[in-house]
Amino acid sequence: MTEQITEQFGSLFAEALRNGVSYPSRQRGTGVAMVNMREIFAYDRIADQECELAPLTGKELDRYELEAGDLLFARQSLTYDGAGRCVMVMPSENFRTWESHLIRVKLDSGRADPGFYYYYFRSNVGRRSMESIIQQVAAAGIRGSDLSRLKVPVPPIEKQRAIAQILGTIDDKIAANTDLVSTVDSMAQTMFRSALDSSLMSPLSATAEFVNGKAFTKGASGTGRVVVRIAELNSGLGGSTVYSDAEVDNKHVVRAGDTLFAWSGSLTLHRWYRDDAIVNQHIFKVTPKAGNPNWLVFQLISAKLADFKSIAADKATTMGHIQRHHLDEVVAVPAPDAMARIDAAMSALWQRGLAAEQESSTLVKLRDTLLPELMSGRLRVKDAEKKIEEVV
Repeated sequence: MTEQITEQFGSLFAEALRNGVSYPSRQRGTGVAMVNMREIFAYDRIADQECELAPLTGKELDRYELEAGDLLFARQSLTYDGAGRCVMVMPSENFRTWESHLIRVKLDSGRADPGFYYYYFRSNVGRRSMESIIQQVAAAGIRGSDLSRLKVPVPPIEKQRAIAQILGTIDDKIAANTDLVSTVDSMAQTMFRSALDSSLMSPLSATAEFVNGKAFTKGASGTGRVVVRIAELNSGLGGSTVYSDAEVDNKHVVRAGDTLFAWSGSLTLHRWYRDDAIVNQHIFKVTPKAGNPNWLVFQLISAKLADFKSIAADKATTMGHIQRHHLDEVVAVPAPDAMARIDAAMSALWQRGLAAEQESSTLVKLRDTLLPELMSGRLRVKDAEKKIEEVV
């Protein structure tokens, strides 16, 4: 393996670094889409996500347009891990700008592939490099001047593009699966709502058993079962690094297809997709009672989420939560004959969404395995392509 050539990151810029526009909250609400910190931490690739609007002036419209291939870096963050986070701007037909807590990098396309450097800063070696310039005061942050001087590898542009393409193929498939899951869930919700019978009311606790998780100690050297926490439900694709080798009752073990509900904090609802995990104390494992399919209890809880969040918001606590007696609130349910008619279609949709989430979980692991190997040169692009062909 030949030694990698490195240069200062700034030598690859097509334009000088630029912080975004600054508009206080009271001035937002009209104008053009403005990518801010919320989008930076919610998404890895910025496309047409819903953003706040900002009323840019004519001069700002000329100077502050995001384009496909731009990289955005979090200039400040309340957490150390968030400082310097890098996301990539994807193609869009809509005008987008960015706010002042973000640094835009526009690379010279003849020497630097933006996808390659997006993945580089996602890799362990790229993150360690970024951490060398993070300053921690009241909040963690980076300076543009330090980012420009950061040493980065500069392989031949053809190799950069090949690595970006192969990793991008995986992310494209994950994005397609995410869209599929969203479509499947939307179809399921439509079918469910059409089958509800307002004359038939039942408490949530009549359709399912809500098993509260437990506090688990961390396993030695990452051994044991994955512990599902609120963070895993919020991330969608999970990937917990916390394990426990504690002995647990079977009722606390989660299987693919189970419904999990975070009853504190985010109050997130999720159809879980991994086998042999366990839930911690902030999560209910939801088990349908006899005659009630998984999709039914999932949809019934989903229908009550807005009410639950309102209850949690009314509590004078930092982390709002609901209590078990709230699960006895009555909800409309489908009539038995209607539920029997739609069960085949709903169950098929449930399984299709589950399969897509399971595939994405496999792809995330593959991408995160290939990433450091490709970036270090230990794995050739052709060999990585073979590994992807086995999965996709």
